[in-house]
Amino acid sequence: MGNCQGLGDCDESRLERLYEYLDGALPAADVAEIRAHLESCSECREEHNLECMIRSAMKRSCAEQAPAKLKLSILEKIHSIRSSATVAEV
Repeated sequence: MGNCQGLGDCDESRLERLYEYLDGALPAADVAEIRAHLESCSECREEHNLECMIRSAMKRSCAEQAPAKLKLSILEKIHSIRSSATVAEV
């Protein structure tokens, strides 16, 4: 890819930083740096926009709620595992 500088050389490291940016997992200074870079690098901006569209589609398709019975069953299993782990540590 092209003249990408702030996020790497338009490679895997760039994508990783972009994902961290979109996940809100970067310090404020890095966020500002990436925002500035996205304004100047059309290739990274296109990748950013594509990832935003994918994430939006995923959110829309995952709007279905798990049944209350399933949630309760999972929470009970978690509690059981935690209780077992606590006993094992003692």
